[in-house]
Amino acid sequence: MLSRMLRFATCLIIVAGALSAGEKKFVHCFSFTPEAGATEADWQAFFKATDELPGKIPGLNKVWYGKLTRPLTVYSTSDAEARKKLAAGEKEVTAPLSRVVREWGACMEMDNAAALKTYADHPAHKEWEKVYFKVRQYGTNTVDFMGQ
Repeated sequence: MLSRMLRFATCLIIVAGALSAGEKKFVHCFSFTPEAGATEADWQAFFKATDELPGKIPGLNKVWYGKLTRPLTVYSTSDAEARKKLAAGEKEVTAPLSRVVREWGACMEMDNAAALKTYADHPAHKEWEKVYFKVRQYGTNTVDFMGQ
């Protein structure tokens, strides 16, 4: 699971290549599993609402979204002992697992890390979530990073 997360983070860094060397922009990226019952109208509403975010939220400059070229498989367990062993660095642990596949992703370029709080608390973000929640299953994998 950790190696897939690292690969995901690496891919997002490459995807966010729009950050020029020396630029200090902040990028918020997430992957998600599509909702099987989402209609074409739901997806079109998501695309439109996502495209409109930069004009509505101060500090949010650009958005990218789409299907991941390499879906991210995420495994998890409700076994507390197994999680404890994994957190301690054990390489092999036996436990029941659940699996989800993240097939879509989005990245948002922001002015700085403070803009993420503005984005999260903004009424336009709350409205956008209503559309977004129609096309994705609960849960995401998120990576945030600052351009160097």
